[in-house]
Amino acid sequence: VMIPLVSHVYELNNQKEVVDRVARQVLDKANMTGLGYMVGTMIEIPRACVTADAIAKTAEFFSFGTNDLTQTTYGLSRDDAGKFLPYYIEHGIYPNDPFASIDQHGVGQLMEMAVYRGRKTRPFLEIGICGEQGGDPASVHFCHKLGLDYVSCSPYRVPVARLAAAQAAISQAKV
Repeated sequence: VMIPLVSHVYELNNQKEVVDRVARQVLDKANMTGLGYMVGTMIEIPRACVTADAIAKTAEFFSFGTNDLTQTTYGLSRDDAGKFLPYYIEHGIYPNDPFASIDQHGVGQLMEMAVYRGRKTRPFLEIGICGEQGGDPASVHFCHKLGLDYVSCSPYRVPVARLAAAQAAISQAKV
């Protein structure tokens, strides 16, 4: 069960209590008390990256919502950005569209911090991303470098993501 937009561990603790209570009720009623599940969070708020060590005490997995993390880091709406991003890119204000490829120096640094802090608390924390950047080759290479366990993207981008993941694994093996 993935809880979105968590900004504080107490928020996640509260939601985990609700999930656990409801899961017990449903599983008891269905006579499925042995069925396991995990509770984790989307990492979409810069504060969640900074406090990932505390959040990992409760979360059993992280999934970076890279579209929302990009929006909250840049302080702009992806919908509104379409009105000025082409100008920014054309005039060199931004090197590329941060919603198409992970901004490794801003958003990426927050991701790196969250991975490090989360796994410091919970060494085998499963971490991945979901969002369109999961199908971008440069973003997939970056995620591999961070040690993420998976990327997800829209179905039409899966072949590109798989190829990029294989290339990232091969290039790391050569080092």
